[in-house]
Parts: sequence; structure tokens; C-alpha cells
Amino acid sequence: MNVVEGRDLTKVYGSIVALDGITFEVRQGEIFGLIGPNGSGKTTTLRILSTLIKPTSGSAIVLGYDVVKDAQKVKSLISYLPGEAGAYQNLSGKEYLHFMANLYASNREELDQMVTAASDISGLGDRLKDKAKTYSQGMGRRLLIARSLMFKPKLAIMDEPTSGLDVVHATYVRRMVKDYVRNFGVTVLLSSHNMLEVDYLCDRIALINTGRLLAVGSPSEVKASARAENLEEAFMKVINNG
Repeated sequence: MNVVEGRDLTKVYGSIVALDGITFEVRQGEIFGLIGPNGSGKTTTLRILSTLIKPTSGSAIVLGYDVVKDAQKVKSLISYLPGEAGAYQNLSGKEYLHFMANLYASNREELDQMVTAASDISGLGDRLKDKAKTYSQGMGRRLLIARSLMFKPKLAIMDEPTSGLDVVHATYVRRMVKDYVRNFGVTVLLSSHNMLEVDYLCDRIALINTGRLLAVGSPSEVKASARAENLEEAFMKVINNG
């Protein structure tokens, strides 16, 4: 079953073509990565799928619903973590999780379950008692990812989830995402420019550059097709051949 189906997606801003007719699918229960440099069209794609912006042409279906015609339904089934997201700085980590869970929970028991789940996912322990403004960038990102996963969305969309993090926090984030997908069957669509990261994390990837999709497959398939030893080499070969 496909959770996401993008067909000939195009997004134009004036004279700038941010997306140039890309087509791809994301399967249920997989971690799918949109891989490419800054300005390649990754964030534009994620924002379309999250219903934040509309495509200029083409279509996007998420869990059977059109992201334009059925935007409210799509929003109720997904979580979206933008690259520039931040927690409310004057709330403690636990207070922030309570605040966000209250937006989704239908009763107190469900709210408590969400907060407990997010606390466990974040791995922040007693630091959840402290205000978010005292957190390092890595701690803040772990809190935000835990928030995006705590209500078990059908699709979790994450824009550069480990960007700017040191190796300790980046490793923790990768592991928490991979474990959550394995334990709960959530589907994850993420963007990244870190080729080594996605080689470890993603079941399948799409290489994207200047708004065009260049290759789709598992990391090993993409490397084999390009006759490359790693994804960075594969990406450069695909660009040069395109």
C-alpha cells in the first residue's frame, strides 16, 4: 500500500521552478528519504504533502486523500516537523509536551499516554523538568521529534531532522526514528543532505536536484545503478549523467 503518491508535482515561484514534475511513492511502514543539496526542492515537496502550500500543477495523495481538496483530513493523519521548528522557550519540556498533547488527545488518559510516550522517545529524563530555553540544539530537536511521534501519526514528515546536531544527538535521533517505525509501523518521509545518514536510516530514497527527481530505490540499488561505493559518489555521478 502506498501512503504517499506524488504525480508530476510542479511548483513555480515567478520565474523559479522549485519542483519540475516529480513523481514518486512512499510505501506503508517504510522510512523514505528525499536526498539532495539545499535548494533542490526537498522542503517544497514536504510542504506540499503537509498541505502548507499548493502545487502549481500535478497531484499529491496522502493516505487516499488529495492534499488540496482534502487538506483538513490529511492534516489529521500526519505530523510535520519543519527544519526551523522550535519549542516554546518558557515552558519546561514536560509542559510543552502536555500543551501539544492536549491538541490531539480526546481525554485525560489519552493525553497522559501521549506525554509518557513522548518522554520515553525523547530520552531527556529529568531534563524535561527544565525550561526549553536551557536545552542544547540537540536536546530541543529530540523534544520536537518526540512531540511529532507521540500521537502515532499515520505519516510523520520530517525536514532535515538531524541538521546541525552533533554526532551524539544525531545518532540518538536516527535510532529513535528507526525504532519507532519498527515498533509502531509508522511511515516516515524525511529530507536530508547527509548521504551517510540516509544510507543507514532509509529503506528507500529519491535523489533530487534543481527540482528534478534523478533516481529512486533502496540505497544499495541507487549505489549499484550508479556503480558507486557510497551515496555521495552515486549522487554526483547521477548529476553528471543527467
